[in-house]
Amino acid sequence: MTEALLDVRSARKDQLVSGATGDWEIIVGLEVHAQVTSEAKLFSGASTHFGAEPNANVSLVDAAMPGMLPVINRKCVEQAIRTGLGLNAKINTWSRFDRKNYFYPDLPQGYQISQFKDPIVGEGAIDVELDDGETVTIRIERIHLEQDAGKSIHDLSPTETYVDLNRAGVALMEIVSRPDIRSAKEAAAYLGKLRAIVRALGTCDGNMDEGSMRADVNVSVRKPGTPFGTRCEIKNVNSTRFVAQAVDYEARRQIGILEDGGTIRQETRLFNAATGETRAMRSKEDAPDYRYFPDPDLLPLEIDPSWIEEIRATLPEMPDAKKARFVKYYGLTAYDAGVLAGDLESAAFFEEVAKGRDAKLAANWVTQELFGALNKLEKTLGESPVSAKQLGGLIDLMSDGTINGKIAKDVFAKMLESGDDAGVIVERDGLRQVTDTGAIEKAIDDLIAANPDKVAEVKEKPKMFGWWVGQTMKATGGKANPAVVNELLKKKLGVA
Repeated sequence: MTEALLDVRSARKDQLVSGATGDWEIIVGLEVHAQVTSEAKLFSGASTHFGAEPNANVSLVDAAMPGMLPVINRKCVEQAIRTGLGLNAKINTWSRFDRKNYFYPDLPQGYQISQFKDPIVGEGAIDVELDDGETVTIRIERIHLEQDAGKSIHDLSPTETYVDLNRAGVALMEIVSRPDIRSAKEAAAYLGKLRAIVRALGTCDGNMDEGSMRADVNVSVRKPGTPFGTRCEIKNVNSTRFVAQAVDYEARRQIGILEDGGTIRQETRLFNAATGETRAMRSKEDAPDYRYFPDPDLLPLEIDPSWIEEIRATLPEMPDAKKARFVKYYGLTAYDAGVLAGDLESAAFFEEVAKGRDAKLAANWVTQELFGALNKLEKTLGESPVSAKQLGGLIDLMSDGTINGKIAKDVFAKMLESGDDAGVIVERDGLRQVTDTGAIEKAIDDLIAANPDKVAEVKEKPKMFGWWVGQTMKATGGKANPAVVNELLKKKLGVA
């Protein structure tokens, strides 16, 4: 990440971290490696399929066999351009590939083909919404294409390291932010927003648990108003939650060292998800250490501007635009719209549930009831036992008066367990809402006869009316129509 950058943001007071010597400001920049959605690798025709047997997806090019030359994958270039357009970034019509030289057992060539001075995408920006409603703009410095390395496996033998080259040569987009992030929460929100954007674009699947999106987190601290401090880089953090934990721990670690009179060494560190701590990995390399030079096997990449415009014309609705539409068209709150529009799968699920129905009610059931249940079950939306069509059917039964809200929650719980449709459960278990005024009147009359003292009390204390409603619902097994219950109670108790 470039060192001499314009400092355009200061932390809010609530973002400052207190130390023994006063307040400190956290400075964060992220380098996000996003695996390009493509059937083949960046410079070979080998498959990118996840989960294959070790070394099954390896071509002679990936294995760096003598005489093998790289050939650029047009699809990967298109996906990088598409990502740049989605981030409102500048697309460079001329770029080139460089060799980044370092040795590691899972890097067969002894160098990585990357882009250094001339990336395919230049400056852009992302607007990130925070939990308190504030929106901050995080600048993108660049996006460059590069090939991934393989994977060293150390736990199969006490004396040997095994190497899997399935990932070697897979296309990555390295999306580099400016150091504009000022807190752990901002860092997590930025990564979440970036993930939503590339998923919406279809340029990266964002599956962080599979390693197809991961972040190198650069953290430094400073006294407010002073120059940037020395940064440390935490490598390969693979969830938004872990990014926040890594930033928080690393900032406090650095503050402790500085307040004890020490200095921060520029170094690369690793994050331990089990402990929430970072540990030193190696001293941080600078660009000269990698001995970059233009790759002699690859010509510069020259892009026809008309192709850029063709790609621009195919861009889908982006998360911010989708959120605005959900607010305007469906009448959702900004918060609910943001939750739903921020994830491609959630947005599509909600729109199917809301089609022809009360959208606010649909949003409430999706974001609160369904998401809450899936969280407890530790399932993703794609694994949901209840489909969008089934949830819509449950809402239909509420809307036409077949069941009330309380019964709906009971039915929903049974849908989660069985996968059955709401209508089947309602008929099978006799859960239809009671609208027979005679049956409801009898329940109320029995309550009045058993509680004459509370009849007089409710006239003096209007809040007591809720007790009568609750007892009536209880007496009818929760099946009574609440509107009918309220109407009849007011009439029989003589209250307005």
